[in-house]
Amino acid sequence: MVNAEIIWNQCLEFIKKKIDSQSFNTWFTPIVPSSFLNGTLTIQVPTQFFYEWLEEHYVHILKQAIDVVIGNGAKLEYSIIVDKGNAYSAPITVNIPNTKSSLMPQDNVREVYNKNDIHFSSSNLNSYYTFDSFIEGDCNKFARAAGLQIAQKPGITSFNPMIVFGGVGLGKTHLAQAIGNKIRQLHAGKVVFYVQSEKFVQLFTDYMSNNTLKDFTDFFMRIHVLIIDDVQFFANKGKSQEMFFQIFNHLHQSNKQIIMTSDRAPKDLEGLMDRLLSRFKWGLNADLQQPDLETKIAIIKSKMHSEGIIIPEDVIEYIAISVDTNIRELEGVLTSLIAHSTIIRTEINLELAKNILKTVVKEIDADVGIDFIQKLVAEHFQVTVDEMKDKTRKKEIVVARQTAMYFAKNHTNLSLKAIGYHFGKRDHTTVLHAIESVNNMIDTDKDFKLAISELQKRLKFSK
Repeated sequence: MVNAEIIWNQCLEFIKKKIDSQSFNTWFTPIVPSSFLNGTLTIQVPTQFFYEWLEEHYVHILKQAIDVVIGNGAKLEYSIIVDKGNAYSAPITVNIPNTKSSLMPQDNVREVYNKNDIHFSSSNLNSYYTFDSFIEGDCNKFARAAGLQIAQKPGITSFNPMIVFGGVGLGKTHLAQAIGNKIRQLHAGKVVFYVQSEKFVQLFTDYMSNNTLKDFTDFFMRIHVLIIDDVQFFANKGKSQEMFFQIFNHLHQSNKQIIMTSDRAPKDLEGLMDRLLSRFKWGLNADLQQPDLETKIAIIKSKMHSEGIIIPEDVIEYIAISVDTNIRELEGVLTSLIAHSTIIRTEINLELAKNILKTVVKEIDADVGIDFIQKLVAEHFQVTVDEMKDKTRKKEIVVARQTAMYFAKNHTNLSLKAIGYHFGKRDHTTVLHAIESVNNMIDTDKDFKLAISELQKRLKFSK
């Protein structure tokens, strides 16, 4: 069997005659011959950048050298060190065939993927997920702005990788795919691919069992923008993590963009390799939080506008205030509202919205909602609900308003901001002050404490 070192030394003798000594020492002396098998010489290079420089500047000389030494039809393959390892783990390398360009156009990637029974479309992106349909609010403003920057210059900003994290239904997948769709719009030649981590693991396992793992890695190595959803599902899947680690390193070192989503911050992820977690922290970690009231109202209006449906302002506000969980649940309520209105041919009004929400929101289901509390407290203090919502500072009305806010906090799942919105669009600090004032009056005023106790019984009985 021909020794790889002998072949490579003969190639070096040829190359040395073609270039100056400084270039030779810089770009060829560090190369180590790895193997020679079936007419393919594999050489090991220290970095991805090193490999790309050779391909860009010396590919023709390399081709001439192996043709002279080995003969026509000879092939060259690079083994790139992507992790040098340590005392406990061996170095990790990625093998890449010699080609003038390591990139494929989008159509060719689709062809390779379909040929190997990975039945996805060219990008696997949902066309609905765009920046236009991703409503901006304080809960997502930073992440959205960073995503737009990435879309403008994928792979060459400091936001690589980008990890979008947050609870269920807050728009992580929407934002990640919006970035991908925007990149495809602005950079037609970029190969963008979206895949859920569970699907990645399944595909990796299938290809490994079929002994076609090279087809799997070849495809992912040629992607310009990789979007991986729900990376927390890589937990405790050692071999899949190892493969993703190799792909991650190759893409990152090639200035290709990586976007990931997770249900928690990288520091809180468990069951992942330390070296993989460390790479998750290289770029940008952006969290999505629960939407505030104004954002929910904007989402409702956008959704209804896209469906061509007009919805009264009081219904919009009622839904936004009542659904205090996540965007996915909010959109589910809107879908039910549209379906009911269409099927039974009735107008969308407050009564219809309340009936639908009874199956979703706990405090409405218990029939102790904000409306009931306001009416009960107003009746007790002999004021009107409208007066409690008004800006008047009359003592009896202020006390009634603060008492109603106190009970709303204790008997509903509404946020402080949502409670304040029900009382003339006041802010959350007003609600906090009201709760504190009521607690102080309970401690210092026996008659008031008795009144609170009586109202408490009536609220309990109403359930």
